Amino acid sequence: MAVSPLLPRSPSNVNADAGPTKPKSLTVRNSTSRPLGGSLNSNKSPAPSPGMMSNADSDFAEKLNADIASRYVKGKKLGEGTYAVVYQGYLRSSPSTLVAIKKFKVQPSQQREGLNVDTVREIKYLQELSHPSIVGLLDVFSTKDQNINMVIEYFPNGNLEQLIKDVSVTYGAADVKAWMGMLSRAIYYCHSNFVLHRDIKPNNLLIAADGEVKLADFGLARSFADPYANMSSVVITLWYRPPELLYGARHYNGAVDIWSMGMVFAELLMRRPYAAADITDQNDMATSVGEIAQITKICEAVGTPTEENWPGVSTLPNYVASDKVTPVRGKDFYTGMFPTAGTVGVDLLMAMLKLDPRKRVTAKGILQHPWWKTEPRPTDKENLPKQGGGAEKMGEDVAKMPGIVDEAKFKGVARKLDFGGMK
Repeated sequence: MAVSPLLPRSPSNVNADAGPTKPKSLTVRNSTSRPLGGSLNSNKSPAPSPGMMSNADSDFAEKLNADIASRYVKGKKLGEGTYAVVYQGYLRSSPSTLVAIKKFKVQPSQQREGLNVDTVREIKYLQELSHPSIVGLLDVFSTKDQNINMVIEYFPNGNLEQLIKDVSVTYGAADVKAWMGMLSRAIYYCHSNFVLHRDIKPNNLLIAADGEVKLADFGLARSFADPYANMSSVVITLWYRPPELLYGARHYNGAVDIWSMGMVFAELLMRRPYAAADITDQNDMATSVGEIAQITKICEAVGTPTEENWPGVSTLPNYVASDKVTPVRGKDFYTGMFPTAGTVGVDLLMAMLKLDPRKRVTAKGILQHPWWKTEPRPTDKENLPKQGGGAEKMGEDVAKMPGIVDEAKFKGVARKLDFGGMK
């Protein structure tokens, strides 16, 4: 019988490819003159303002930043996006210990305004969150050109999106259960600390050298401890965005992440996105045209939201009643669509994809679900399928702006699951 993944596995010893151990505390420093606002950890007091700093404080901050930067040697470029460049690097004291160095670009327009909000969020939450299934932030330092460098674990095996669409890689039900266990533990940890990820997708699930899948890209993350705070509805990549956000909800909770997890679960089983809007113009992905197309796809795949199955849905700002109402899909439909999940796995998937977010299973409920105790047991992480040569692709993905998906990636992807050999 499989062990419930409610209790995370103890982190194993990090090997050379996986990178060094995450330090207990990190402070972002500007090597030019002064601290960049002190530690990004909200539990710590901010650094003194520049006017209050003595020359000794400034010299110490500069030296500390230089000491951090000197720990690493930057190597070849793995990828470049509109707001960051990702390099392969290594620990100067241990050249076999590889890391990834993400250099955030500071545009001329941002010199006075400071760092991009997505950059601040990513550093802030990776600094505050420490879990075996979340990307480890190792260090942060700045350079004389005021660019911030974030040192994270190195991922030579790419991400789950690449693995899903690689027809040369086969995987089975036990592998899917292992990957979903890692994701579920990561989200339970985030939600327990009142953090929403708001961009869960296979592309943001990086595969470490030891086989562990780790949640990355916290550029859209947000704390949700205040139930009265307005939040943006334009988050989460379109294919993984829940209906309440598509309808313009400004008050929401962890249920938005659970929907995305359900879509990832379905995608692992089908080897293609489950409810993906078919949009030919990439510009429409970020407009109401894309949102309408995505709602239409959800209606077909899950059911049409109505006052009967989701009381109060008609009060959401962007809700429009559909002329054609598709009944909420039942268990027979899901069993036929996802036969390899088994009846208990289908129950869990349906609980994640409830239209009404108030009825959606919680992260804790996922980890307590009977599915984890059914056969097959999850594959041990060291035995999970891996994809070689994924580091460059990982660099390209890490360098991208959050919330963007290339619809053409899954064109022509064949299904190639091996559920015959149960593990």
